[in-house]
Amino acid sequence: MTLFAAPHIRLGHSDSRRRVLHFTPNWFAATMGTGILAICLAQFPTVPTFFAAGEFLWLSNIALFACLSALYVGKWILHPREAMRAFAHPVVSMFFGCIPMGLATIVNGMVIFGTKHFGDGAVTIAIFLWWLDAALAALSGLAIPFAMFTRQDHVLERMSAVWLLPIVACEVTAASGGLLLPYIREASGQMSVLFTSYVLWACSVPLALGLLTILFLRMALYKLPPADMASTAFLSLGPIGTGALGLILFAVNGKGVLAANDLGAFGEAMSGAALLGGVLLWAYGLWWLGIAVAVTAHYLMKGLPFNLGWWGYTFPIGVYAVATLCLSATVHLQAVAVFGDVLVAVLALIWLVVSVRTCLGAYDGTLFADPSLAEPA
Repeated sequence: MTLFAAPHIRLGHSDSRRRVLHFTPNWFAATMGTGILAICLAQFPTVPTFFAAGEFLWLSNIALFACLSALYVGKWILHPREAMRAFAHPVVSMFFGCIPMGLATIVNGMVIFGTKHFGDGAVTIAIFLWWLDAALAALSGLAIPFAMFTRQDHVLERMSAVWLLPIVACEVTAASGGLLLPYIREASGQMSVLFTSYVLWACSVPLALGLLTILFLRMALYKLPPADMASTAFLSLGPIGTGALGLILFAVNGKGVLAANDLGAFGEAMSGAALLGGVLLWAYGLWWLGIAVAVTAHYLMKGLPFNLGWWGYTFPIGVYAVATLCLSATVHLQAVAVFGDVLVAVLALIWLVVSVRTCLGAYDGTLFADPSLAEPA
């Protein structure tokens, strides 16, 4: 049984305890999608309306992340044995990676929008949250694969791109660190974040690219997954876009950090290599983007049922859009900038549709269903 195919359970509006019982970490994908749209809109500082909308989404995302965290903590307090069962489920467990990835968007927003609300303390808060996020991402990247190796049952035929989620969390934090660098005052603090970001990137991107190779084989042998997993087609774009964004930010923001830490002799070479890697990854992402669009069109012609998995359309497109806009600002190619603008517009439209349908499903309770509870303990 897949997470997205789990039977919907209609709950009474006052049955909050049952909602807590059936809460799953895939709800945090909503914070990822909302947060990345806020960051995308912040890439247009000369358009006050866009920037203000991004700020509003960022503040809303903080409230959303806090509410979802409270629900999940409540599940662990009220139903600890049921909460533990997620680790044995081959799909539910993958979404633990959504928690640090959602938090990373809040960290980024803290340095982009937070000074207005928290003053100089915004950077201090962002640095603290970034290190917390790095710890959560590393835990996700190690604990969930270990659970896959020891507690879960997997076969190649049922593999999907959700396998990427716990692993990609590290590179999302790495890209977040690259964005954070210019806001850190101390040279030693900058170097600590840059070095850790390189480590997190290396612990994620190569493994994710290897999984994409296996995923290509799986689809060639067993064809596309069922329609309720259609959104996973875009998840493949996530690690590529995030990996490219991280390298581009290392190239742009890392050179000064190396110089400030007496490593200026390596700055040009490392920044050049990072930019080249970012360009190549971004270009590789064009292929996966084309495949994802084709797969989605295939599903749309046959009918595409709504579920929380639709949030999988948002973050990959968003992070690839940010990478595109950062790349255009670095290489000064207008065509790349226009492409990034189009991606942001598409993301905003998808986010609007998915967020409205999610709110309706959350209100009537139909989206609260934990498939790990439907299987024998």
